[in-house]
Amino acid sequence: MPQRKALKGRKPNKIVLMPQSLSKVYTHIIFSTKHRKSLIDGTIDHDLYNYIGGICKELECNPLQVGGHKNHVHILCLLSRKVTQMKLLQEVKQGSSKWIKTMDERYANFYWQDGYGIFSVSPKRVDAVIEYIKNQHVHHHKMSFKDEYRRFLEHYGVDYDERYLVIGPAPRWG
Repeated sequence: MPQRKALKGRKPNKIVLMPQSLSKVYTHIIFSTKHRKSLIDGTIDHDLYNYIGGICKELECNPLQVGGHKNHVHILCLLSRKVTQMKLLQEVKQGSSKWIKTMDERYANFYWQDGYGIFSVSPKRVDAVIEYIKNQHVHHHKMSFKDEYRRFLEHYGVDYDERYLVIGPAPRWG
């Protein structure tokens, strides 16, 4: 039953329903290191994923699973109704890039790629996506990040330019 509240100065028979803003949007976010360099190694990966999860929590985007492989990250989170997708990605990428550079000299030139993929996830598929993210190391013995990402784009019907899926620096087009 909705909450009802009579407003001061109005007749007692006038009842106003109090508004609610409700949201439950699960998102699967994928992005890679700049030029897809394999910089996420076993000495930093666990701490990096925890750090990224902490940024999500600060933004009220509850992280359900964060993981990845040598050159990319997957995040499954419940998107806050107070934060835009762009803001979430900006904060996660900027904050984690700054943090990782303080961890060791070898990460001094660590950067994330400019782009990203963000896909909605049905509540019924959340457990499957969690398992998928947990098993990235096993998964990538069989498939490259490029092929994995292409499969996501095709599954979600996203139009994309194949030039931006190449490994290495972006090509110069004239």
